[in-house]
Amino acid sequence: MKSSSTRAKAWSGAVVEPVRWAERVGPRTLSATSMRGAPRKFQSSMPSYRPTPLVELADLAAELNVATVLVKQESSRLGLPAFKILGASWAVNCALSQRSGIDGPATSLNQLRERCGPTTLVTATDGNHGRAVGRMAALLGLSARIYVPAGTAEHTVEKIASEGAEVVQTNLMYDDVVRAAASSTAGRPDDLLIQDTAWQDYEQIPSWIVDGYGTLFAEIDEQLGERTIHLVVVPTGVGSLLQAALQHYRDPAVQPQPAVLAVEPITAACVAASLAAGRPVSVNTSAPTIMAGLNCGTVSTIAWPAIRDGLDAGVAVTDNQTRAAMRRLNELGIPAGPSAAASLAGVRLALGDSRHRAALAISEESALVLISTEGAV
Repeated sequence: MKSSSTRAKAWSGAVVEPVRWAERVGPRTLSATSMRGAPRKFQSSMPSYRPTPLVELADLAAELNVATVLVKQESSRLGLPAFKILGASWAVNCALSQRSGIDGPATSLNQLRERCGPTTLVTATDGNHGRAVGRMAALLGLSARIYVPAGTAEHTVEKIASEGAEVVQTNLMYDDVVRAAASSTAGRPDDLLIQDTAWQDYEQIPSWIVDGYGTLFAEIDEQLGERTIHLVVVPTGVGSLLQAALQHYRDPAVQPQPAVLAVEPITAACVAASLAAGRPVSVNTSAPTIMAGLNCGTVSTIAWPAIRDGLDAGVAVTDNQTRAAMRRLNELGIPAGPSAAASLAGVRLALGDSRHRAALAISEESALVLISTEGAV
């Protein structure tokens, strides 16, 4: 694992400034299949599993001049206030099963408990992923060590610690915290890194995390029934949830295929910058943002091919735009934190520009799905 600046040079030769809007040039070429069934079967064995709501908001549809707006509300997922445990649970299952020498992941939480030897789960986080890893450790009777970046809110640290995890506070930016967490496992055979971004020689566990996120989109399919959607809006950090969305919606079995829009903070828009450059690049994330869960400077290596070949556009939003979106969602009964509200902020910005609206092929008859990734903070 490299530092953020070194990783940027490995990708593109320089750290670049973020861009506000970028769209794919040419037709989509991604043809992908997402893992369906196995992750959800395991997740359904966990306490409190149920599909999260898909809520229709007619007021937002009128405001955005479209036919339908639906919000996938991830404010209560497996007992936690964010979607992240979908990925952490499946990756921990696959990694511990592999470590135990058993061919194939466990089909239930109880079965996985039987496979666990002494293990400490390790990760870097800006909040929700670390808490999810801590929760998995608690459910399995394991230890957890969670590294957090500079400026992490005290209540976030307290929530992670409440899962029984050791929290290591640092003075580093997110990309460098990932490096520190990865480096900390060297020479400690009982440590297991469960990181939700990929780099060279660390791609299997992040790919399992992406597979776990697929449950969210499978639920949307069921909840939609026969209805067609035209745009899916995804708050984006390193791109793992975005990759899961693209794997799902670029499956040839999904017809018609909706456009997918990534939304990032203007201070950390590495996906938009990479899409504009046509190659992975890093952005400087030293400026603070209220969208802590999206404050990532480098795209995951395994997410980039899907982004390059299957993403329609990326848009970057300011903290003020996100604050306004967060207030509006909460007024409409959707408990949404800043990272979740980015989806509304981004689609407002995109559809408010006739050129961007046309690029996404959105009309007054369109139906949109906004992914609201976390509860109110």
